[in-house]
Amino acid sequence: MNESLQYMNFVRPDWAPPAWIFGPVWAVLYVIIAVSFAAVFWSIWKKEIPGRVAVPFVLNLIFNFAFTWIQFGLENNPLAFVDIVLVLITIVWLMKVIWPYKKWVAYAQVPYLIWVSFATLLQASVTYLNL
Repeated sequence: MNESLQYMNFVRPDWAPPAWIFGPVWAVLYVIIAVSFAAVFWSIWKKEIPGRVAVPFVLNLIFNFAFTWIQFGLENNPLAFVDIVLVLITIVWLMKVIWPYKKWVAYAQVPYLIWVSFATLLQASVTYLNL
């Protein structure tokens, strides 16, 4: 079953967006993530910023990409909730660690932070409603 159909089968809160909105939102966010994260990894490779700065960026990518598999592959809402909280935490963390070096990268994450904050509330609601 594809993700849109699975999403439609969940009991969702009244304020949940329609399934079709997720694709376009994530498409825009993934462009922002790709450009800004690439700038960070390039700067680390060129030794312009310390390598330790990469830690929250790498963890964020791992948690972000794991979400779809956990939510729709494993169909595990509680674990998906834990995962999205980790995505949210790593966004805040990476914004903090990159701020002294590349403020524009921190600013570029604001839409990502807003969307994942909303998605975290949505996932908490979906998890609760589907227990």
